[in-house]
Amino acid sequence: MFTLVRQIDFKSEDYQKAMDLRSRVLREPLGLRYTPEDLARESDGVHIGAFNGDQIQGYLMLLPVTKTVVKMRQVAVSPNLQGTGIGKKLVTFAEDIAKSLGFEEIELHARETAIPFYLALGYSERGVQFIEVTLPHRKMTKHLLNWPPTHLID
Repeated sequence: MFTLVRQIDFKSEDYQKAMDLRSRVLREPLGLRYTPEDLARESDGVHIGAFNGDQIQGYLMLLPVTKTVVKMRQVAVSPNLQGTGIGKKLVTFAEDIAKSLGFEEIELHARETAIPFYLALGYSERGVQFIEVTLPHRKMTKHLLNWPPTHLID
């Protein structure tokens, strides 16, 4: 299975594929839907997709928080492909993009079930557990001061 990770344009055909994946993986199981207001807040984001040909396999978004901190959001991998390394490829690619844009730290809100994944990638837990979109989450962060880009190391 060949996976290409690349940036995608907001509101493009690939973005719509990402929205379908995100809805299927992140929202529908909880009985939730994205609102137009949710999506409008994504226009300033960096959208990243993992593809096999024209089929989307995974997605995540980076949204600036401050001049030095970016937030990773909406990480989703097709259920039948979870555990195959696509999530790691997405995250390391996103870290490289964040570094290239001058960010020094990534933060995210991890579902409790995803915490081991992020810990294995060097993220640290911060603060106490909280509820977001009806599920327990924990804030996690990672400093991005290491170079070269992580995707060039593996």
